[in-house]
Amino acid sequence: MTNNGITVQGLNKRFGSFDAVQDVSFEAQDGKITAILGPSGSGKSTVLRMIAGLETPDSGRITLAEEEQTFAPVQERRVGFVFQHYALFRHMTVRDNVAFGLSIRKEPKAETRARVEDLLELVQLAPYADRYPDQLSGGQRQRVALARALAPRPKVLLLDEPFGALDARVRQELRRWLDDLHRELNVTSLLVTHDQEEALELANEVIVMHAGRVEQVGTPAEIYNQPASPFVAGFIGAANVIEGSVRDGHLIFGAHRLPGATHLDEGVSAHAYIRPLDIRLVDPAVANGHSYAAVVERVNDLGPASKVRVRLADGQPLVAELPNEDLPVLEAGDRVLLDLRNVKVFEGEGAEVRNAAPLSEEG
Repeated sequence: MTNNGITVQGLNKRFGSFDAVQDVSFEAQDGKITAILGPSGSGKSTVLRMIAGLETPDSGRITLAEEEQTFAPVQERRVGFVFQHYALFRHMTVRDNVAFGLSIRKEPKAETRARVEDLLELVQLAPYADRYPDQLSGGQRQRVALARALAPRPKVLLLDEPFGALDARVRQELRRWLDDLHRELNVTSLLVTHDQEEALELANEVIVMHAGRVEQVGTPAEIYNQPASPFVAGFIGAANVIEGSVRDGHLIFGAHRLPGATHLDEGVSAHAYIRPLDIRLVDPAVANGHSYAAVVERVNDLGPASKVRVRLADGQPLVAELPNEDLPVLEAGDRVLLDLRNVKVFEGEGAEVRNAAPLSEEG
């Protein structure tokens, strides 16, 4: 049986003096969804375009379905490509848009008609077959784009920020829909996104990119719970950063000692990364040596939870996300004790991500 996976080895791409992609290597498993996750300018879309054949690498190898495709023409790669902005033909109906790739390949008309009808049923757009793109919602247009990409039966499906132009509610709906669709089709899919929630929810494996390089590759659980670098620790999940120095295996900041630095050398500068969800209030009656004093600066009620901004005794800020059902009434100026959990400590002078990072794309 053919392995329709994707293998990228040592990929490099430079635009003028700018190194857009530097020594990127990874594998996207056959029949799985792999996400390339990173901020704008990290090189993720350039990697995808090189896999599609829309950009030519300066060096490296690209293998699709066990075939070397590094410099193969686009039409020989058998990839489906879905862009952020649909790229539908406005003068064509939904049916004709979906049939476009098959008509280019001069497939028999009866087979084309049957394939298009099957796909329109699959993407739940059969009643809209005779409409034009401007008569559809954004979510419907993106489903047409996906059906068009799937029509020629591609070996791999490449999705470049496919939901980036849609509002939050529609993105959530399409995420669930794409997950269900993929479980039915099992086509090897490579999803580029800057939305960490999207990557962690949809992907079997996540490739985190930053400044043209791969920072970490792993399952969503590994990326979230075992970040391999300060960037990953700060980028995945909103990050608080506490600055200090290492002494006796602890991060020392002000009068406090935070465990978790036994892997670092004595005396080095270091940063602790703590997610807002990993901060809890401590009852003063049961406080211990690992409780940290802070002063409340601001409370924002988000519905089921509140975003609580505090300042530690040494002046460093933190943001906690606390469930409202467990939260006492807090006001600016109140003194609280904090329990800091799942702390990740890395050596370094400059923190990649500052405190008060957003709790989500919408938060």
